[in-house]
Amino acid sequence: MDFRMKLLRVVVMFLLFLTLRANAESFRTLVSGNAEISPDRPGGASLRLGINSAAAVSLGPETRFFRGIEMELSSPQDWLEYRGSLAVAIYVDLDRPPSTGAADMEGRRIVFEPLPGKLQSVYQIPVRPAHGLRTTPYVTVPAEIVPPSSFPILFRVMPVIKGMSEELETMIFQFTVRPILSDEGAVKLSPRFPGQLPEKPFAVLIDDVAVENLSEEQMLKEGEHHLVILSDDYRNESRRFVVERAKILNLIIDLKDSSPLIVFEGPANAAIFLDNVPVTRESGSIPTEPGVHEAKFQVGDYTVIKTLSVERGKTYRVSLEVDINVQESD
Repeated sequence: MDFRMKLLRVVVMFLLFLTLRANAESFRTLVSGNAEISPDRPGGASLRLGINSAAAVSLGPETRFFRGIEMELSSPQDWLEYRGSLAVAIYVDLDRPPSTGAADMEGRRIVFEPLPGKLQSVYQIPVRPAHGLRTTPYVTVPAEIVPPSSFPILFRVMPVIKGMSEELETMIFQFTVRPILSDEGAVKLSPRFPGQLPEKPFAVLIDDVAVENLSEEQMLKEGEHHLVILSDDYRNESRRFVVERAKILNLIIDLKDSSPLIVFEGPANAAIFLDNVPVTRESGSIPTEPGVHEAKFQVGDYTVIKTLSVERGKTYRVSLEVDINVQESD
């Protein structure tokens, strides 16, 4: 049965390939260059195009934050006198990666329309479902989704009339392509374990949703999010972090021993004891076991003893305070 399923998949893919090739057309054009776009360059890239030239558009390796790409063609003022003489075509599933210069190519055309009689034309190509892009009087959006696997694509300006004037033949258009980014970013969680408790179990919640696989980057909406760490072996933690659009945040989680901590503060001449064991000034936060403990301060002949009941995962600050009482009488 597995062999039959694999064979069926191969046949389906082969038939799909034949269908795509059947819809492909051959053409010759002058490729002015390749414009690669990525989330790191939201401003995109630009090329100069003539009336029978094309721009190749490729995607960088990071595409998960893309909703689509936007291609803008800016025309010179003189173009308005020649409206109706040029068309725009967009090709996908090219038979080879375009190289700069004259090229004979095959591709499947998804857009073909007269170049509008205005100084700026905008085309938006969706690259994933639920892209939210719509055709308006100012923007053309083809019905077909072009997945990243179909790139590079080709944007072509071509004449549709004969007998063009010299002015039209030498006319230059400015082509700009830029990414259309989703309102998402990602967070990569990097736990760091204390040496005395290596790789004990713990749970992570982001916005009250449990993270199933800590090794995978988590896609999140841009903005502020809430992270919680829960564990029987490490200290519970709660913090907030901010995700930026189309950026990956490397969030380091420093897991801490859940043993209770006691911090002592007192005068320089005070002797400090925990469970009758001297505490030095250099001790800092002292880890201890949950339960009842005795803290003692001695300053000369003055001794103060306090009983503490400490719980796992908490920090206790113990300080000696000396008050001055003033009484007024008649």
